[in-house]
Amino acid sequence: MNTEVLGIIVTFGITLGIGLFLGKYIAHVYGYKKTFLDSFFQPIENLVYKMSGIQPNKQMTWKQNIFAMLTIHLFWCIIGFFVLLNQSWLPLNPDGNQNMSPDLAFNTTISFLVNCNLQHYSGETGVSYLSQLYLMFLQFVTAATGMSAMAVLFKAFKDKTTTELGNFYVFFTRSIIRILIPISIVIAGILSSNGTPMTFEGKDHLTTLEGQKMDISRGPAAAFIAIKHLGTNGGGFFGTNSAHPFENPNYLTNMAEIVAQMMIPFALVFAFGFYLNKRKLSWTIFLVMTIGFLALTIPTVMNEIQGNHFITQMGTDNSLGAMEGKEIRFGSVASAYWSIGTTVISTGSVNAMHDSMMPISGMNQMVAMMINCFYGGCGVGILNYFIFIILTVFISGLMVGRTPEFMGKKIEAKEIKIAMIIALFHPLLILIATALTVYFPELGPKTVNNPSFHGFSEILYEFTSSSANNGSGFEGLRDNTPWWNISTGVVLLFSRFIPIIGPIAIAGLLAQKKYIPESSGTLKTDTATFGFMTFTVILLIAALSFFPALTLGPIAEQLQYFSK
Repeated sequence: MNTEVLGIIVTFGITLGIGLFLGKYIAHVYGYKKTFLDSFFQPIENLVYKMSGIQPNKQMTWKQNIFAMLTIHLFWCIIGFFVLLNQSWLPLNPDGNQNMSPDLAFNTTISFLVNCNLQHYSGETGVSYLSQLYLMFLQFVTAATGMSAMAVLFKAFKDKTTTELGNFYVFFTRSIIRILIPISIVIAGILSSNGTPMTFEGKDHLTTLEGQKMDISRGPAAAFIAIKHLGTNGGGFFGTNSAHPFENPNYLTNMAEIVAQMMIPFALVFAFGFYLNKRKLSWTIFLVMTIGFLALTIPTVMNEIQGNHFITQMGTDNSLGAMEGKEIRFGSVASAYWSIGTTVISTGSVNAMHDSMMPISGMNQMVAMMINCFYGGCGVGILNYFIFIILTVFISGLMVGRTPEFMGKKIEAKEIKIAMIIALFHPLLILIATALTVYFPELGPKTVNNPSFHGFSEILYEFTSSSANNGSGFEGLRDNTPWWNISTGVVLLFSRFIPIIGPIAIAGLLAQKKYIPESSGTLKTDTATFGFMTFTVILLIAALSFFPALTLGPIAEQLQYFSK
């Protein structure tokens, strides 16, 4: 176990080191500063601008940036719906997979379009290679969307007073060409060199030593898996996601994939400091996020190491920890670390079945998604955290009798109202959807494989994962039904775009205001005290919103476990 714990410490250290370097590079990309790769990337960008009619020097207001984001997503949604409904006769379908039903196509298209990748199908039989390639394209799109929205936020605080907040199309293009594609190629190379398939051939037909016939699914998996992690998307090329030996062959690929999914969220926090020359503030934000991450990770790792005492009572070796639903090539520690990493960050990929973990571990995974701002997904983690900064500035200002200000801009009623709506919208979606599903037996209770408290946790987890744009699940749920496909699809849509629109609107409103130079009366936001206040506000809102629901699921299940 000591070696396994050392493994996750080294993994975190590698991620932090890459995040610092990448953060400075990203700040230069969005700040139009010179980088060592300009001579290679600039001609490619110029070609894209020329072919698409993008005017790179045109500045947009916050409203124009939002409009650009929404319109291109509508276009991609229509194409995705068409591909999934007609994949049986479209090319690149060597295994003859059938068309999706309309409700499943709706759910899948929306899910990949909003960075969630909630999958109510199995990759081996549910989609063709053409569909997989289009879904892979959406994984680039959705990651770049979150990063571009974050770049608009950066721009809003760069200038003292402005209405010009960059150009969404330019931020989007730079995110894909200069950041996502190059790093994805490196990760795909690591995966393919370790055994992950990268082919357009159909199933391989094998005969086992026992004489049994087997059909082995394969495909262009390495490229898909690289961007699924780097873009904090999480969709599995195969049904069991990164627990599948082709998606995640060994411990090296396991480390590469967990580093890949965490490196950009880390980097964007530091990019914030480099871009605005506020490095102390970025470190304050990062440390608050890290404290939250460790507060969830440490008890989860300890729970999975200790294992299930019922297994021990049966006379079974429990020295490796709680290994039900886990892969022996990773072990309980790396699986526990991944489970929090993938839920703190809105990736949602899994290298073990979350449904099989100890009740408190499952609760920690849900809490990570309920809070949804400790690191977070590509770009949107900063946007979510920004909402809590605004609320903390307002509350702290009231407590100490100072005018609420952030980055030289006065926080007033309009910004606070938007921030509160966004902060409460996430729990509202989760709790209303869960309540409706539980209330009608045909919709919810009869679709779970586990009774009582764990069954409720399966339902609560599904909507939490949807609203957090995560995509992981308690897989005891029979979720490919019209109700689950449509209800989660609606939650996915609202939970993606409203939390992006809100922070950009606040940033746009603040950018228009007169800049107020810092003085002795200014509330400092880069101190440990302010960081503690922000952390407290986050926990209070999460606890008041979700504690009653958690008591009905994982907490009650854990108490039941202790009572036996």
